[in-house]
Amino acid sequence: MRPPHTRRGGAEGAPRSQAGVFVGIDVSKAPLDVVLRPTDDGWHVSHDEPGMALLVERLPALQPALIVWEATGGLEVPGAGALAAAALPVGVVPPRHARDFANATGRLAKTDTRDARGLAHVAEAVRPTPRPRPEADAHAWRARVTRRRQVGQRLTADRQRLQSAPQRSRADRPAHLAWLERRVARRADDWAAASRSRPLGRVNAESVQRPPGVGPVRSRTVVAEGPEWGVLNRQESAARVGGAPCHCESGPGRGTRSIWGGRAPVRAVLSMRTLTAVRHHPVLKAFYQRLRAAGKAAKVALTASLRKLRTIWNAMVKPRTRWPANTA
Repeated sequence: MRPPHTRRGGAEGAPRSQAGVFVGIDVSKAPLDVVLRPTDDGWHVSHDEPGMALLVERLPALQPALIVWEATGGLEVPGAGALAAAALPVGVVPPRHARDFANATGRLAKTDTRDARGLAHVAEAVRPTPRPRPEADAHAWRARVTRRRQVGQRLTADRQRLQSAPQRSRADRPAHLAWLERRVARRADDWAAASRSRPLGRVNAESVQRPPGVGPVRSRTVVAEGPEWGVLNRQESAARVGGAPCHCESGPGRGTRSIWGGRAPVRAVLSMRTLTAVRHHPVLKAFYQRLRAAGKAAKVALTASLRKLRTIWNAMVKPRTRWPANTA
């Protein structure tokens, strides 16, 4: 374990206690850089279980108003989850937001310490919404779905390569494809076992899977990648999957509104479901045809139908409502 190193925090790396401080934590594979604002005290801890335990031990004594981490390819998840489980206010910001804020304040140099200082400034000035306390197995669920998607993509790619591969290189490909198929089946079994031990997730998955055309893989992806189903309003739920149009206007100019951002895996699942719904579901089919008759482009109408489908599902999950059978 890397020993804590203090810049201004007093003896043995112990920061001065001050109520209402804002904390910025920069994440890397080896150390975590922690900076407090407005005192600018800071220290390093190792990015492992002892280091996380040290954070959980030190930060509650400071009574932080907000702790901000930067999303770093999933490296921030264990630490942010541990602090949230300790009833500390934790927010996670995208790297682009943190970097844009640093550029806007004139900080062009980039080091781990400067990044942590900038995140503390973001916590004080922007006040990102703290994350709710996560369920103990929520991260494990998402990891299962992510791994299932990765194996499935590899299986699809290898099947396509097999068609154009030279004859000499095809000898071991069937065995490899069979192995990938077994891994996909094993992932499905792992999910089924996890669902039996997590009643709330099973109820959400059943509510999402009930609409026609939605199978277990799609419902698992939606539930795992969108744990806030049934909590957000319709505008927020659409923005989370990147289905909300963003304005592009300045003065008299009126640009084209377009969607961007959001969670790509969930948007991909909903897009495939929307293609089926606008052909067969009476409500969404009529909605799509009305937009097309009004002169909207096909993809614009599909995006609007995706947002409507997301709104319907979000409203269904909140009261644990099942999809009416007579609407199929």
